[in-house]
Amino acid sequence: MSKNILISTLINILFNTTIAGLLTMIKFGDGFWINLVFSQCIGLSIYAINASVVCRVSDKRRRVLMLAFTFPGSIMLGVSLAAWITNAGDWSNPQSRVAVVIGLFFGGIGSITYFLSRRIEQLDTEVKQRRLNEMESERRQMEAQLKMLQAQIEPHFLFNTLANVGSLIDSDPVLAKKLLERLNDWLRIALVRARRDHATLGDELEMLENYLQILKIRFGERLRWTIDAPEDARLCLFPPMLLQPLVENAVRHGIEPKIGGGQIVLRASLDNVTLRIEVSDSGAGFDGKSATGAGLVNVRARLAALFGDSGKLVLQNNPHGGVSARLELPR
Repeated sequence: MSKNILISTLINILFNTTIAGLLTMIKFGDGFWINLVFSQCIGLSIYAINASVVCRVSDKRRRVLMLAFTFPGSIMLGVSLAAWITNAGDWSNPQSRVAVVIGLFFGGIGSITYFLSRRIEQLDTEVKQRRLNEMESERRQMEAQLKMLQAQIEPHFLFNTLANVGSLIDSDPVLAKKLLERLNDWLRIALVRARRDHATLGDELEMLENYLQILKIRFGERLRWTIDAPEDARLCLFPPMLLQPLVENAVRHGIEPKIGGGQIVLRASLDNVTLRIEVSDSGAGFDGKSATGAGLVNVRARLAALFGDSGKLVLQNNPHGGVSARLELPR
């Protein structure tokens, strides 16, 4: 606030000096210094008195009414003060009345410029605030969309796991208990992550390890996996539940239909601009539906919402069987 006042005062002094120079050039008055004193006294009086009214009186009608009196009054005060400083005479001197006319002219120009600049500044502030509000609204909509997409994954996994528990309670209660313990571990990690503002790839891989351990109870030795991710990649920020649909797809469409099962390999690599994560399986390969399932649609939608064109999901057949799904995310 004090900085703005100082800048406005300096601009006013510069404006007053310019007027004094202009009047001297047209041979008005008794020289530059007399013109400078009159110009500064009138200009600073107009600025100090009328700016105070503008800043202190919030009601628009009352402000206009007060300015109708304070504007000419501040000019007369400035002329009186300059006449006293320069000993140029009193109001009986015709030059004093001419100084009032000149003050009204240049003061009017300065005031119009001042009010226009304030209005432009106000409009600029309103436009910026409107943009901020729009960006905040878009951010909240995106967050709601991402939460909805994430919420579509978690119940699906929970229902499948609980259904497996239900089928094992009578036939193998010990295995059902083990499955519930693994599910409890998964939920504990999920709840801790839900309270965090940010998640990392390391957090996601920890959840996937629990997820695969749960599936291991069902598949036994038919399901094998390897996770290869360097520490610097694990520390990268990563959207929650983005990898699980890819792993689930690999199990459902690759490992489960293949006699003898197969292996899933998760690899992460990092360079200056891109984080790459590949989920590769040695399963049955594309079956016509695996590339267009709800899980992959969900992943693509979240990538588009979070990263636009910078986030990519690439699917391809492996040379020796199975499918690779590769995520490329900007750092």
